[in-house]
Amino acid sequence: MKRIVFCLLTLLSLLSCTREQPAQGGLGAFSLAVALPEDPDTKAVLSPEELLSGARVSIYYADFSGLVRSYRCSEMPQAVYLPAGNYRVDVEAGEMVRDHPANPSSEQKSYAGSQEFTITGGQTTQVSVEAGCCNVIARMLFDETLPLRFEEGYSLTLSLGGEPLEGRTVFPAETVALSAADAGRDLFFLTDGREEPALDWKFEGVLKMTGAAFSKEGTVAGVQAGKRYELTLKYIARDGLLDGGFDVSLDYAEEVFDDIVVFEPVATGISPSEDYEIWATRAIVHADVDSGEYDDPSDVKFEYALAGSGNWTRVDAAPDAGGVFRATLAGLTPATKYAYRLLIGDTVVGEPVELTTDVAPNVPNASFEYATNVGKYYEWYNTSASEAAARTAWWGSGNGSKANGIDGSADMGYVICKPDTGDKVDGSQSACLQSTWAVVKFAAGNIFSGYFGGLVGTKGGIVYYGRPFTARPSALKVWLKYSTGNVNRKDGYPSSGEYPKEGQPDWAQVYIALGTWDYRKYGGTRDCPIRINTTDHSTFHDYRTMQGSIAYGNLILKGSNGGWNEYTIPFEYSDLNTIPTHILISCAASMLGDYFTGCDSSKLWVDKMELVYE
Repeated sequence: MKRIVFCLLTLLSLLSCTREQPAQGGLGAFSLAVALPEDPDTKAVLSPEELLSGARVSIYYADFSGLVRSYRCSEMPQAVYLPAGNYRVDVEAGEMVRDHPANPSSEQKSYAGSQEFTITGGQTTQVSVEAGCCNVIARMLFDETLPLRFEEGYSLTLSLGGEPLEGRTVFPAETVALSAADAGRDLFFLTDGREEPALDWKFEGVLKMTGAAFSKEGTVAGVQAGKRYELTLKYIARDGLLDGGFDVSLDYAEEVFDDIVVFEPVATGISPSEDYEIWATRAIVHADVDSGEYDDPSDVKFEYALAGSGNWTRVDAAPDAGGVFRATLAGLTPATKYAYRLLIGDTVVGEPVELTTDVAPNVPNASFEYATNVGKYYEWYNTSASEAAARTAWWGSGNGSKANGIDGSADMGYVICKPDTGDKVDGSQSACLQSTWAVVKFAAGNIFSGYFGGLVGTKGGIVYYGRPFTARPSALKVWLKYSTGNVNRKDGYPSSGEYPKEGQPDWAQVYIALGTWDYRKYGGTRDCPIRINTTDHSTFHDYRTMQGSIAYGNLILKGSNGGWNEYTIPFEYSDLNTIPTHILISCAASMLGDYFTGCDSSKLWVDKMELVYE
């Protein structure tokens, strides 16, 4: 079912605030403010705004004794006071409410709906109206037998028949001429006021065999609004003869056209935020507000406070689409419960609503304090670490992965990632990444979130990237020291982009990414979803644009940086509506290590990483 949602705000007063009302005796209120979101089904002759503003709302006595009120939505007052009693509201929208509606229209549907309601003195009545498509929809198809038997230019005329009901006015209908080029096109007929609407048709063409003119006409009786009739013209040979005995028939299939516009009541008050709108230090909040409840949009505000504290901070709200206001609550504390509430002027509307901000974790072993000698090299964990997350391997390097029984460059006696207790910024040691020439191949010093998956002969290796992570930081801070020389080992270069050339200073790189990468698509595991084969460039990815990426950051050091410096690498979010499942952090002493190109004396020291949440 296709549903287009209109919001019907029928409010006599804000639900939980007190406002002085005019003395109306036995009157009750029926007020209507309509908002229409973007919907592809409405983008035709009438724009969504035109469909909305032109909709006609008519209020009748429920006993059919007469019309009480009639308005265009764009001209309807904020409150319509009615005597207590029973009523019916009719809503019409689309082609049928235009001054000169096309009948049929080939682009714009019409909608109509009705709902009974009761007005009680001094109270508010909320009404929901479903307006269904009220057209008879005709779609013409021409069977493949027709062009075989008739000359080009054959056509069909289609018109709407049916006698008017007594005392009713009908929409005038035009006869439409259709050719083969119109096959599959919908025509929207308005049938209102006809007792037994029908589709009258007439086919005309010239036979190829004889050159004689041919025509036939007929009727599809009993057609109904809200249904599509797929009409198929066919050439039929009779008694086994060809052009000596034939006929043209029209077959039709009937289909319920379930297209509904929903006019539904929405109360002024806070509407819940989506999970992705609640970050570690900020949250986006919303409220539905009837325009009749404020004199100026600047009257609408939010207040927030630590849950239970009562120390409210006020922020301005901004109007969004469809009578919705939004605001950003900033400067919040991660993993903390807050209360927030809606205000109009200085009046609090409704009860406070609570939310809990997202957590703000750092990466495990962020200062590389925990390392274990596993024989020929080091792994970045320690089973007796005070930090629980550092008791298992989270960081990997090209040295190998003892947890997986795999040695890398260390198998050939070359250690490219090790702790350095003599050169550090935080704690007792840093991670030192050393690029080197490993007998037959250049190996870049590296460390990354993931693990090493094995060698591919002497040509390269398998790497598994990414670790589970569901927070959304704004940046990564990291201390780096870089010492390098000119590129003196070259095996290959990327096909595009900027990179260090042979004979020029080597570049170090740190890049970060958040995503929801599918391990089945990228060949990895549930924990480390991206599998890279350094001998197969088709497995290399651009983490800014690959499917599943939601944020990316990159830092390049173009030559030695003169000692320890702190760097901030911002996450640039391409998707603000998705919660990540994994994080990727990669540090390399030689940016082109995957291409086995760089300087074999490059060293990158890494220490004191910190994920920033702002």
